[in-house]
Amino acid sequence: MVLLIAWFEMLTLMSLIQETQTDFQDLGKLLLGGVIAAVVVAIAFTFVRMKLRDKKPHNSSFISITANGEDE
Repeated sequence: MVLLIAWFEMLTLMSLIQETQTDFQDLGKLLLGGVIAAVVVAIAFTFVRMKLRDKKPHNSSFISITANGEDE
C-alpha cells in the first residue's frame, strides 16, 4: 500500500516537473524539495505506525509451558 502511494506521488511530481518550464538551477531546488518532502513523509509514517503499534497489544508468538514438581 505504501509503495502504491509512493508510486502515485512520484508520478504526480514527474508530471508537475514536465509541465513547468524550468532552467537547470530550478531543477536543483525541486530535487532538494523532493528529498526534504520524502524525509518528512517517512518520519510522519514512522510516527503514525508507532502510535498504531502502541494501541494494539502485542500477542506472543509462542506458548510457554512449565511444570512444577509439587503438583504430582
